[in-house]
Amino acid sequence: MNEARVFLYGTLLPGQSNHHIVKPHVIEAEIGAIEGRLVDFGGYPAVVRDGTTTLVKGQWIKVGRAGLAAMDKLEEFYGYEESNDYLRVWVRDAVRKHIGGWVYIWESDRGCPTIRTGYWPDHYKRKMEKAD
Repeated sequence: MNEARVFLYGTLLPGQSNHHIVKPHVIEAEIGAIEGRLVDFGGYPAVVRDGTTTLVKGQWIKVGRAGLAAMDKLEEFYGYEESNDYLRVWVRDAVRKHIGGWVYIWESDRGCPTIRTGYWPDHYKRKMEKAD
């Protein structure tokens, strides 16, 4: 695998707190959406694929091995038979089914509230405005 497509939906998106981790590795990017449920863990979100699906909006990026390794480290994904914070699973775009790639998810919502808008940057911005 020389290149991988990954769906971003949280702090790795442009303009968000962890974008600097992936930015040097991005070969190409395009908007997209997947089916799932976005939850708020405070400073960052997670996608849960538990049958309660909404549209999670974000961005598909293409990266090389180093980019995928950088994201694995951030998301604490160590391998498929390891103890991980996030799992890395294969998904298809909710609208353009010919596009597919990896996404980092949780197996359950861990008691976190659902983000009804399905888009982390807007949700986080509103949350920070309320905190001021």
